[in-house]
Amino acid sequence: MPLRSISSFSGSRFARFARAVHSAWPRVAQVALPNLCALCGNLSHTTICAGCDAAYWNEERLRCTVCAVPLSVTQWAARTQYRCADCAGEPPPFDATFALADYRAPLDTLAVGLKFRARLMLAHEFGQRLARLAQDSWLELAEWPDVIAPVPLARKRLVERGYNQAWQIARPLARALHVRSDATLLHRVIHTAPQSRLDLDARRLNVGRAFKVAGSVQGLHVGIVDDVMTTGATLEALARTLKAAGARQVTNFVALRTPKN
Repeated sequence: MPLRSISSFSGSRFARFARAVHSAWPRVAQVALPNLCALCGNLSHTTICAGCDAAYWNEERLRCTVCAVPLSVTQWAARTQYRCADCAGEPPPFDATFALADYRAPLDTLAVGLKFRARLMLAHEFGQRLARLAQDSWLELAEWPDVIAPVPLARKRLVERGYNQAWQIARPLARALHVRSDATLLHRVIHTAPQSRLDLDARRLNVGRAFKVAGSVQGLHVGIVDDVMTTGATLEALARTLKAAGARQVTNFVALRTPKN
């Protein structure tokens, strides 16, 4: 073989090898190089170390299957299909909610880190954990959603932040469940005031007409993803909008749930 051909052959093999190493490096680095635990700051090969996982995530809490609020022992004993008194008496427009844990210290720092500090690896963590929770509770869910969509941000807020934290959670969740995801299914058509500043009635009024459905949801089971569920007013407004557009069922997937007072 001519020297030039040998050189060209070797060069192409080296180029393929270099591309393979470059492609595999993030996965190799994740296994070989520890990062800092998102909660305690100690070295860990996972986003949240085993100690923090055992201390803060593995909570045995019975939750309302509709709104995911924690149920007390008394409520559990007098349960109506594991529903809280509010959902049993006046069911919201959505049909079910999955939540990983309560919005409380130190887990609240994860939501803040994702939402305001662009710690996007936390979104993948939330999405994977929500998928495992749904898989473990498949009898409650009965069927997977046909499509999973995030709670949409107003354009102004999306530009300011640079990303939608709910969409960052929705993508790994949908992939893990082998369900289609759609970032543009829902639009926020009114730029509302931040919900954290308002009481429940004001929140409901604030987001009552804030959303529209951009695609066909006729007869579909739609999964809605958000980072934190507080009063549920935003998710109620979205579910009401989806049901009016023909959606058959709406299930919420939220990372953290604020307990009712």
